[in-house]
Amino acid sequence: MTLSHQGDPDYRDSGLKFPDGFIFGSATAAYQIEGAVAEDGRGPSIWDTFSHTPGTILNGDTGDKASDHYHHLEEDLDLMQRLGLHAYRFSISWSRIQPSGRGPVNEKGLAFYERLVDGLLARGIRPIATLYHWDLPQALEDEGGWTNRETAYAFAEYARIMGSALGDRIDTWTTLNEPWCSAYLGYGSGAHAPGHTDGAEALTAVHHLNLAHGLAITELRKVVTNDPDFSITLNLHVVRGEGPGGPEAVRQIDGLGNRVFLGPLLTGAYPADVLADTAGITDWSFVRPGDTEIIRQPIDVLGVNYYSTNLVRLWDGENPRQSADGHKDAEGTPWPGADRVEFVQQAGPYTDMGWNIEPAGLEELLVSLSEEYPDQPLMITENGAAFPDTLVQEADGAAVHDPLRTDYLQRHFTAAHRALARGVDLRGYQVWSFMDNFEWAYGYSKRFGIVYVDYDTEVRTPKDSALWYAKLVATGIIPAA
Repeated sequence: MTLSHQGDPDYRDSGLKFPDGFIFGSATAAYQIEGAVAEDGRGPSIWDTFSHTPGTILNGDTGDKASDHYHHLEEDLDLMQRLGLHAYRFSISWSRIQPSGRGPVNEKGLAFYERLVDGLLARGIRPIATLYHWDLPQALEDEGGWTNRETAYAFAEYARIMGSALGDRIDTWTTLNEPWCSAYLGYGSGAHAPGHTDGAEALTAVHHLNLAHGLAITELRKVVTNDPDFSITLNLHVVRGEGPGGPEAVRQIDGLGNRVFLGPLLTGAYPADVLADTAGITDWSFVRPGDTEIIRQPIDVLGVNYYSTNLVRLWDGENPRQSADGHKDAEGTPWPGADRVEFVQQAGPYTDMGWNIEPAGLEELLVSLSEEYPDQPLMITENGAAFPDTLVQEADGAAVHDPLRTDYLQRHFTAAHRALARGVDLRGYQVWSFMDNFEWAYGYSKRFGIVYVDYDTEVRTPKDSALWYAKLVATGIIPAA
């Protein structure tokens, strides 16, 4: 096994071998791919409501059909097997299981995930199940959503239902995907469902999402019968500072973006400086005695989503304030209490999302987490890139040539390998995304998939990046791009 952090300065290494047992997979999310939003008893989610609200989604797109995975399940599973994936990280639609977020189980909805999990196992693919990827049942939002403490207890009951149903077959249970986005983009900036713009609501949602994680882990442990890993996935921010106020700007954004989750999850306490920074917005009285003990449940692996870095500085209050944080412009702010911080536009190249491409940031993030939490295993649960893709017809069939995506993946797998060489306990890497999908507020305008989806015909075509990835999965060795 060759583990080295020396190599190409731009992270374009090849020939590096990952350790035996490293888990290569790919990831998706229910609302982004499933479609069938009104079939077999599924209830509406906040994303159904939000995407049907005029002006919220680019081009007026919705997830009503998405990639129609609900009707192409077997075909998609066969394609995963063809690519040799070790694992598939998917999310479960809560409103497909409990249409109103509470009450009886919708057996038809549950049966879909039974077929999915059994289909994965039959093909030798590990199921990594995410319980919540942003699609809260609308009925719970009508009661306050994540600003309502009761939503955390409803989530725990949903986790118990899923653990009872699939608890003999799931390899890894992930409670939440990117609670930062759910809280700050959903309740702070308004860029995501449910579209609220209230800093106090956003911080309340942060805590109730953290609480929901702890309660769900507790319930899952009571009912599962195999020996799964328990996890949560965070989109941790790699933040660099600029200018004399750079360190202070980094401190504030690191607090809101990273430590407000890592603190209670891994050390059992909210950071005192974050509470002080946001004291003018909320008194945090929604944190009740015993909550942080509930939140701090031992997890077997911490999921890490990484796409780009941030450059911040203190705003001078005079020049136009930059807000290049990588998120869609919206009415509110996803950074409550950080009014003096501005996000500086970074040098390219960029992906189609406008995100800077910096594989060094992934290595930096993994190493810093390992140093701060040396006993916590890690997994990259999302990494990938959106680029404009064109389907072409060639003599031997349809093809999508996406050299920029393949180059992106090669460089980021190199970064992951270098982190391993530096002693990071990194267990696997789930490429985002398995297939093109509904990209939230950007609708169908951005393609992240390694598999191309023709949204008119729903025909799937593996891109060149998928063929490159299949070689990596088969050998454990990074191929040349």
